[in-house]
Amino acid sequence: MEGFLVALAVSFGVIFVAELGDKSQLMALAFATRYRTMPILIGITVATAVVHLASVAIGYGLGSALPTGWISLLAGAAFIGFGLWTLRGDSLTEEDKRKAARGGKSAVLTVGVAFFLAELGDKTMLATITLATQYGWFGTWVGSTIGMVAADALAIIVGRLLGRKLPERTIKYGAAALFAISGIWLIIDALTELL
Repeated sequence: MEGFLVALAVSFGVIFVAELGDKSQLMALAFATRYRTMPILIGITVATAVVHLASVAIGYGLGSALPTGWISLLAGAAFIGFGLWTLRGDSLTEEDKRKAARGGKSAVLTVGVAFFLAELGDKTMLATITLATQYGWFGTWVGSTIGMVAADALAIIVGRLLGRKLPERTIKYGAAALFAISGIWLIIDALTELL
């Protein structure tokens, strides 16, 4: 039990700090301006749990890494696409607006897929792999997942506060910029690794 608690505490602390200012925290902030809090948290939690479970499996069992360069490159292109899509905007019917405000399954899926792609090859994934080689898989998995969700929840709170005070046009451009920055960040990381 002591080993589990050490792994939990260390991985929570490392991942929470690594996530501060990270692109996925910026994504959480952007999503908080569009969706309700609970679907965002569910999407982040599921995506993080899956990615970090794979990370601890790699770190604990195999000790090798995924071809993260290509994954990051594809995810970066997808995020630039998300940014352009946000700028283009969508024409929402009143029914669509009610669905978005409720933030049902589509919001969970959108957030979950975006976070899943963003976290593949990310520094928090690599940190989780490394931690699992030293502290064991279960405590590392639980601690890293909770650490990341806690850091992203902080961004959601900030996004909620900003969303109430900023005009819709500012939110649209800001969200597009955050997606574009995340995409460029992923592409730079990928090219650095691949070249």
